[in-house]
Amino acid sequence: MNDIKTVAFAGNPNVGKSTVFNAITGLNQHTGNWTGKTVETAVGQYNDGKTAFSCIDLPGSYSLIPCSAEEEVTRDYINSGKADIVVCVCDATCFERNLTLVLQILKITANIIICINFNEEAEKLGIKIDEEKLSRLLDVKTVKINARKKSDITLLIEAIRTFRKKSEVSCAEITDINAKAKQIAEECVYGEISPRSRDRRIDSILTGKYTAIPLMTVFLALIFWLTLVGSNYPSELLSRAFGIIQSSIAQWLLNSPINDTICGLIISGIFGTTATVISVMLPPMAIFFPLFTLLEDIGYLPRIAFNLDKCFHKCGSCGKQALTVCMGFGCNAAAVIGCRIIDSPRERLIAVITNSFVPCNGRFPTLIAIITMFFISDGTVFSSMFSALILTVIVLFGIIISFAVSKLLSKTLLKGKSSSFVLEMPPFRKPQMKNIIVRSLLDRTLKVLIRAIAVAAPTGAIIWLTANTEINGQTIISYICRFFDPIGYFLGLDGTVLTSFLLGLPANEIVMPITSMIYSASDTIVDIGDLSVLKQLLVQNGWDPVMAICFTLFSLLHWPCATTIATIKKEAGFKWAVLSVIIPTVIGFAVCSAVSLTAKIFSM
Repeated sequence: MNDIKTVAFAGNPNVGKSTVFNAITGLNQHTGNWTGKTVETAVGQYNDGKTAFSCIDLPGSYSLIPCSAEEEVTRDYINSGKADIVVCVCDATCFERNLTLVLQILKITANIIICINFNEEAEKLGIKIDEEKLSRLLDVKTVKINARKKSDITLLIEAIRTFRKKSEVSCAEITDINAKAKQIAEECVYGEISPRSRDRRIDSILTGKYTAIPLMTVFLALIFWLTLVGSNYPSELLSRAFGIIQSSIAQWLLNSPINDTICGLIISGIFGTTATVISVMLPPMAIFFPLFTLLEDIGYLPRIAFNLDKCFHKCGSCGKQALTVCMGFGCNAAAVIGCRIIDSPRERLIAVITNSFVPCNGRFPTLIAIITMFFISDGTVFSSMFSALILTVIVLFGIIISFAVSKLLSKTLLKGKSSSFVLEMPPFRKPQMKNIIVRSLLDRTLKVLIRAIAVAAPTGAIIWLTANTEINGQTIISYICRFFDPIGYFLGLDGTVLTSFLLGLPANEIVMPITSMIYSASDTIVDIGDLSVLKQLLVQNGWDPVMAICFTLFSLLHWPCATTIATIKKEAGFKWAVLSVIIPTVIGFAVCSAVSLTAKIFSM
C-alpha cells in the first residue's frame, strides 16, 4: 500500500449512514467505546489495491452544537482534522434539514463529500435534487445513491478514491446557517411531500390517540406468539443433540484416567448447564431478535417512543426510555448500555435502574413454561395464542411497575424535571432482510448467547459442587434450601425456589432447571422437556396455581442477572448497581407476599 486515508461518515440519525458504512467496509469492522466516552462507534477498513481506507462511523448528529455525548464525539472528531475526507450522508426526503449539519461541517473543513441517500423514495414522493447545481453552489463533490444498490455504493467508493484534498474552507464566512440551508434547498430541491402522503396516513393510525396503544399491544402479543410457537421444536432438537454429545463426552471421560469427581464436574456441571442454557435460550432469541430488528428497520420503534413519551414524561423520564424498554426484551444488559441515548444523566439513571422490570429473553422460557403448565388446558393453536396473551399481560404489568418506580425515583432520589427531546419520525421503509439477519443473528443473538455461555459454565460448576458436596450426610444445596424455607413460604414460594433464583443469578435461563434438579434430588441440572412430567414433579412438591402465580411474579420482578448488574456498575457506578438489585428485590417480595396473604385470607 502506498497510502492510508481516513474517511469519517457523518450524518443525522436515520439517514442510512451506517448502512452506507456497512456496505463499504463489509465485515472488516469492529465496534468499541470512544476514548474517554461511553459512546459506541464502528471502525472499518477497505482498500482498492493502491490505497487503504480507514473508515469511522461517527454517531448520528443533528448539529455540531452538541446536546448529547454522541453529538459531542462527532463535533470533536471533525474539529480534530484527523479525517482526510468527511462523507456527509443525507436523506433526500428531508434534505433541507440535513443541510444544517452539512454547512456546519463545511465551516470546519472543505474535504467533504455529500452523499444523498434514499433518492428512489424521494422520487416516489415527487422530490428531485439537482446534485450538479448543489455541487457548484457549495463547491463540493456530490453523489446521489440508494444504499441498497451495489452499483451506487461503487459510485461512492470511486468518489472517495478520486477525491483530492482541499486547503480552503469555502463556507467559513457563512453566519446564518439556517437561512443558508433554506436558500440552498429552494435552489436545488424540486417538489415537496404531499400532506396526505402514505406515511402520514399510516402514522395517523400507528400514533393515533385511540389506536396507538392497542396496536402496540397487538404487535407485542404477535411477536410473543411467534416466538412461543416457533421456538418449541428447535429447543427440543437442540436438547436431544446436546444429550447425544454429552453421552459421548461422558463415555470418553469415564474411560480416561481422569478422576470421577472431575468427570462429573465437567460432564454434568459445566457442559450440562451450558447445554441447557443454549437449548433453552437460542431458539427464542433467533426468532425474537429478527422480529424486533424488523420493526426497527421499517421505522416503527421511533413511533413506539412517540406513543410512550407522555407516559414516561409524567413519570419524570422521557420517551427515549421506551426504546431501551424494547431493547430489554432481548437482553437487559444490552438495554442498560442502550440507555446512553438518553441525554439527561438523571433520566438515564432512572432508565438503567428500572430496565430489569422488562422480562429479558432469558426469562421468557420460564414464564412460558409456567403459563402452559398451570393456566392452559390443551396444546391447540388457540391455547398458544392464549399463552401469548397471558404473557403480554404479564409484560405490561412489568412495564406498569417500571412506570411506578420511575415516578418514585423522580420524586425522591432522582428529583428533577423531565427533559424534552427532538424525536424524528423516519419514513417507513422496505426492510432489508439481509441486514436484518446479519444484525439480529450475528450482532445481537450471538453476542448475548456468548455472554450467557460465559456465565453458565462456571455457574454449572458451582451448582454441581453444592449438589454433590455433603456435610454430615446432607448436601450443601439442601442446607441452603432449608435456610430459605421460612422466607419462601412467606412469599408463597419455598426455599427451593429462592435457592434456584439465587443460584440462577448468572443466567435466568437455569432457574427452572435448578428447581427441577433439587426437587428430583438429582446431582445435576435437570432439563425436563415434557412439561406434563415437570408439572407432576412440581405438584408433588406442593405447587398449586397460587404458587405458580407467585413464581411468575417473582421471576418478573426479582433482581437483575449478574451480567446486567456488572453492566450497571460499569455504566453508572457501584452505588446504583446496588440500588438496582435492592429495588426490584423489595418490590418482588412485596408483591408476592401480598398475593400469598390474599390467597390465604380467601381460602380461610
